[in-house]
Amino acid sequence: MTDDSSRAFVPGHVTGFFSVHDADDPEQAGSRGAGLTLSDGVTVEVEPAAETSMQLNDEPAAVEAVTRVLSALDVDARVTATTDLPVGAGFGVSGATALGTALAANRVFDCGRSENELTTIAHAAEVEAGTGLGDVVAQARGGVPIRLDPGAPEYNRLDGVPERTRVEYLTLGERSTSAVLSGDTDRLSRVGVDRLVELVEEPTLPTLMAASREFAREADLLTPEVESVLADVREEGGEAAMAMLGETVFALGNGLSRAGYDAETCETHPAGATLQMD
Repeated sequence: MTDDSSRAFVPGHVTGFFSVHDADDPEQAGSRGAGLTLSDGVTVEVEPAAETSMQLNDEPAAVEAVTRVLSALDVDARVTATTDLPVGAGFGVSGATALGTALAANRVFDCGRSENELTTIAHAAEVEAGTGLGDVVAQARGGVPIRLDPGAPEYNRLDGVPERTRVEYLTLGERSTSAVLSGDTDRLSRVGVDRLVELVEEPTLPTLMAASREFAREADLLTPEVESVLADVREEGGEAAMAMLGETVFALGNGLSRAGYDAETCETHPAGATLQMD
C-alpha cells in the first residue's frame, strides 16, 4: 500500500437520451446516447479495512457496484462517499461511486491498473448490478459526452459537444433505473438511436436538448409532473429536458429559475473523474 487513504471526485451525469445494447460480456454491454456531466458530483474516500463497508452521506449504504469493484480488485476497504446530488433521481450517483472507488482503491492498494482498466471494472460492476449502462464511461470523460458505442473503453467510441454551460436541475422524486432497464427496452432503444443520429449530425447543446425532449416523449417516459415543468420552462424561452432515468428536470442557463422554480445550480464539468491531492 502506498497511502493510508485516497480520495477521488467523479462528476454527476444526466443522460438526455439513450439506447440499450445487451451482451453476455458486461464489458461489452451498455448504452449509446448523450448527456451532461456536472460539477456537482460524488467524492469517494477509500481506506484499507479488515472487511468491506460503505457509507453514503454519513449513513451505512449498500451499493452493489462498489462491492463488485472491490471484489474485482481483490481488496477489502472502507468506502466513504459524499454528494449533494439526489440519490436515485438520474444523476449517476451509483456509477460515480463505483468509479471513484476504483480510482481511489487503485492508489491505496497500489493495484497498478490504468485509467481505462479502472473505468472498465466500474462499468462492468454497474452493468452487473443493473444500476446503469453508460454513466461510468461518460463520467470518466467529462464535458458533454456523446457515447457512440456501448461498453467499456476497449469497445466504445466517445465524442462530445464542445461547449460549456451553466446547468440547473430540479428533482421531483425517485425512479428505479433497474425497473425500467429490466422491462421491454426495444422501442426505447429505437428512439434513442434516431436521436443519436440527429445529435451526431449537429453536435450542439440546443440539438442535444431537443433530442432529449423528443426521446422522453416518444419513449413514453414523461410523467405529468415533469411535462408540466418542461412546459413552464419552454414558455419562458428556456431549454430543459428530463434526466434518464429519474423524476428530474435539467435546464441550460437559468431556464428553471426564470420559470419560477427553486432549482439547484452547477455547470458542466470540464474534466472527467479525478484523484484528489492529499
